[in-house]
Amino acid sequence: MLAKPKILIVTAAFGEGHNSAARNLSLALNEQGAQTHVADPFILSAPHSTSAIQWGYRLVTTHFPRIWQKIYQATDQCDLSKPNLPLSRGPEGFLQSLVEEFKPTAIVSTYPLYPYFLERIFMETGKKIPLSTVVTDSIEINASWLRAPTDYFLVSDQATLETMRCWGIPAHKLIDTGFPVNPSFRTLRPVPAEDPCKPFRILYFPTPKKPYIRRHSRALLNASPDVELTIVMGKSLRLLYSRAKEIKDAYPGRVRLLGWTKKVPELLNQHHLVVGKAGGATVHEAIAARCPMLIHHLVPGQEEGNLKLLQQLGAGDLAETPQDLTQSVCHILANNSAKWRKMKAALINHNRNDGAITAASFILSQV
Repeated sequence: MLAKPKILIVTAAFGEGHNSAARNLSLALNEQGAQTHVADPFILSAPHSTSAIQWGYRLVTTHFPRIWQKIYQATDQCDLSKPNLPLSRGPEGFLQSLVEEFKPTAIVSTYPLYPYFLERIFMETGKKIPLSTVVTDSIEINASWLRAPTDYFLVSDQATLETMRCWGIPAHKLIDTGFPVNPSFRTLRPVPAEDPCKPFRILYFPTPKKPYIRRHSRALLNASPDVELTIVMGKSLRLLYSRAKEIKDAYPGRVRLLGWTKKVPELLNQHHLVVGKAGGATVHEAIAARCPMLIHHLVPGQEEGNLKLLQQLGAGDLAETPQDLTQSVCHILANNSAKWRKMKAALINHNRNDGAITAASFILSQV
């Protein structure tokens, strides 16, 4: 009997897209007969300093996005090929130990730093292991991805592939697999394009900015009496619940409140529209569910490409203020929801709901 391929997947909790891609890819690889190990070398080797950086990352991207834009742009100039970058020695050493202990058949990275670590590890050990890098950004790609020493880049869409090709990356290294969304998206049934949209179900993911949950919720509910709103507060449940409860009480029978849930794929497939931030995981999950999207919070730099992808597909747009949200929903519902049906058709035509399955098949074909 042949041994199962052993796939090491390394991720980092600086933005949910990296972890989401890693988890979903692990599920798909396991379903196809591989043994996987998912690890975050940063949090495992330096939990306290990494947690502090994560807290600062969430604070800046949520409350001070323009500051984050400058930090993000500055990383374009960093030479990541040099060892001993700040706070990287521990994670790099941990990754080397992980490779030596797990003895993977192949490695997958969903974070741009690890290919640089692995290049040095391979040189030191004299053993090269096949490496695929999952690019979790779309269209607007940071130089840390573009310069990464890897065998293959697995990208989310054709537009991203063309962007990277124009930067000089050889075509044979660019594989358009789609973003690794949960494999369950392939079997879930979205709201049909011919749905009457009455009620019109909106799935809302608020940011931890407390005042915005009431303003945005009212704006969405006031757009039409047909709107029913599901508010998913996630890990911010304690912070946001009292304000969300005010909305539920003010609009009886039209609001559902949820905390942290594993049912996001099912929820997206049950709703007509999703309203959230432009993170890679959320945007590509909406695309997989054929669920049009409005962006209420955009982190400049890393998330601009996700918005651009939605706009190019004709499946979503930016609506940052309560007034924008109300006007957008009114426009979407006008003339028997003609705009919604057009957006829905664009997503059906795009047809990307099996990125993790496709990526897993490619990775296993190389080993």
